Amino acid sequence: MNQQELEKVKEKALEEHIPIIMDDTLEVMEQYLTNMKPKRILEIGTAVGYSAMCFTTFLAEDGRIDTIEREEERVKQAKENIKKVGVEDKICIYEGDAVEILPTFNQKYDVVFIDAAKGKYPFFLKQALRMIEPNGIIFADNILYKGYVLSDYNKHKQRTAVRNLREYIKEVSQNPNLETEILEVGDGLAISKIKNKVVPVL
Repeated sequence: MNQQELEKVKEKALEEHIPIIMDDTLEVMEQYLTNMKPKRILEIGTAVGYSAMCFTTFLAEDGRIDTIEREEERVKQAKENIKKVGVEDKICIYEGDAVEILPTFNQKYDVVFIDAAKGKYPFFLKQALRMIEPNGIIFADNILYKGYVLSDYNKHKQRTAVRNLREYIKEVSQNPNLETEILEVGDGLAISKIKNKVVPVL
């Protein structure tokens, strides 16, 4: 991996205000991924490919990342970035809406990283639970959404996103097959570990 090119991708994304994974969120995830050495990672929300490229460092030798992005321009940028960084053999980008693409997937994943439309988090969780391996981990970024989720925030503009993020937290906290912690790193990170071999679909 070309670390210098990866750093350039990060700098450009920050300059252009493209949301990418925050350093402290990445550090927390690294602790889990280093120990796991996952073979398959599913990422919902590619943006410009930065997080997926960071995750390749922790993959098992023949590991792979499948990532989904609906914005055409971002897909184009992500493909260019992945090529420059030299990890195109480890990342496969699916272009389109995750709501339509996810139900067509039947493979199993060790890790699922949710970082896309906040209003769709409960749907993404349902799909993640369907495909996660026993002992897998589901990460959900931006789960506290600028602090709105834990406050009494109810303004119309973000109401749907906030309601659905709260729903996600409720579901992962109450599911007996998940062990979940919510960390106040970055914009909030939910980490849900699978406890049992059988995960019922919610």
